[in-house]
Amino acid sequence: MEVTAASAAPREGSLGQTAPRAVRATGRGPAPLPQLHGVLVLRKPTGPSSAQCLTAIKRLGQRKIGHAGTLDPMASGVLLVLLGQATKLSGYLLEGGGKVYTGTLRLGQTTDTWDATGTLTAEAPWEGVSAARVREEIAAWRALAEQPVPSYSAAKHEGQPLYRLARKGLVAPSKVKRIEISQADTLDVSLPFVRFRVACSSGTYIRSLAHSLGTRLGCGAVLTELTREYSHPFGLDLARDPADFTADPTLLPGCVQPLSAALPCWPQVELMPDEAARVRNGVAVPCRTEATGERALLLEQGRALALAQRAATPAGPCWTVLRGLWN
Repeated sequence: MEVTAASAAPREGSLGQTAPRAVRATGRGPAPLPQLHGVLVLRKPTGPSSAQCLTAIKRLGQRKIGHAGTLDPMASGVLLVLLGQATKLSGYLLEGGGKVYTGTLRLGQTTDTWDATGTLTAEAPWEGVSAARVREEIAAWRALAEQPVPSYSAAKHEGQPLYRLARKGLVAPSKVKRIEISQADTLDVSLPFVRFRVACSSGTYIRSLAHSLGTRLGCGAVLTELTREYSHPFGLDLARDPADFTADPTLLPGCVQPLSAALPCWPQVELMPDEAARVRNGVAVPCRTEATGERALLLEQGRALALAQRAATPAGPCWTVLRGLWN
């Protein structure tokens, strides 16, 4: 959803291959962990795909697993892994989930993927571009309301990812998507390389920002490095390397963030036992006067029970279940 692209094939030494050996290091290996429920904040390394990172965690007994936005194999940083009941939160996390990236781009080149992993399609002199012009163009990202979708991406056309069509030499219709950029700063200019930081809406293609900048400068540009520093509502401060868990699976339970931490802006309503029983049966419960907003996270003994929507009923305002979070 965020910086999506074609998944890289498994490589020697990648997480997709090392995870089974780590789990089986002592003969038959430890018993799989029970299914956990919450958000695991991974620090994805450069190289393996997001899918390989999830597979490494899935092999630790986490059969019900998802994510809140993938990263390209070239990119590193925050990858939110949703475990158990947290898989039901994906749409709500992405709904208002801003992201922050730092990256490096190189002027003077264009590739088919719009990053340094692709095939070089053009080169042009960059020496006539000034640092001031680069800073001006990066600041202009904040005015963008839409961007072209890279042809090598996981966006779909008639059910097929665009990268599959591109690899077959097929041409798919150009796609454009809405975006919002709230921050766009130049960190360093050492031409032809430029470092930047950008805060953006979920689904923004940073490769596309680099490509469009190169087009405006008239010399081309490719993304050479990217780190996701923040994916709402978690940052790198909570992130752990996937290899930590394949080496010692017992670390996993202590690193999973509770469901309530994933929706910090949602009011939380603690239910009485009889109310919780009604919610489990899909029955609305009266709204508490202290709870504000149209949505709330309903709790049972401090644990997330359901996502709820305020609704008007003959008996007064009530919480109706949007998504149940019980087994």
